Amino acid sequence: MHGPGYPPPQHREHQPNSGFLVTMRVLFALLPVLSCGMLAFGTLIRLAIVTRRPRDWALCGANFVLTVVCLALVGEDPTEDASTWMGNTGMITMLSMAVAVVGYFLYSDIKHYENRPVAPPAGWYPPTPPVVPQYGYPPVDPTPPQAPAQTHPQVPAQTPPPVPGHTPTPAPRIGQVRAELDELSELLRKQEGRERDQ
Repeated sequence: MHGPGYPPPQHREHQPNSGFLVTMRVLFALLPVLSCGMLAFGTLIRLAIVTRRPRDWALCGANFVLTVVCLALVGEDPTEDASTWMGNTGMITMLSMAVAVVGYFLYSDIKHYENRPVAPPAGWYPPTPPVVPQYGYPPVDPTPPQAPAQTHPQVPAQTPPPVPGHTPTPAPRIGQVRAELDELSELLRKQEGRERDQ
């Protein structure tokens, strides 16, 4: 007879290593901060690719457009140090976007991987189909037979012979406990008698 063979290939979702995830989170969280908000849309592109949600793609597009508008404001500022309202508005908006993008990215990325279902590990035996009798033959149990568990014979508890003058009790355990208590009380009486003799 042949064994069960190899388990069928099962489709499992790829669950990245936690060290890799942490590294990617740190790198993409630093990208908007180190670029003063100019590359914040890169972090949102990564989030949109991972989560595949239309909302994240829309946020990425809106962030890109807003970054271009802010850079245009800073570029149109006539002063050398961009100190007019246009330069200030552009830079404050880009820095605020950088902070907001980092917070949203970390929240969404962590939540995405926490809620992601993990496929159970593949077992050796595939799930067994329901057993249907065929053409009058008795159904065959597809599960492999298991060795019977070894049972140790139980030694019955020996009850002491009934003490004269006592009525027999219906439960053997109660009778055994009473007999042991009688023996104990008799032993204590003997010890008290020895202590008095001394």
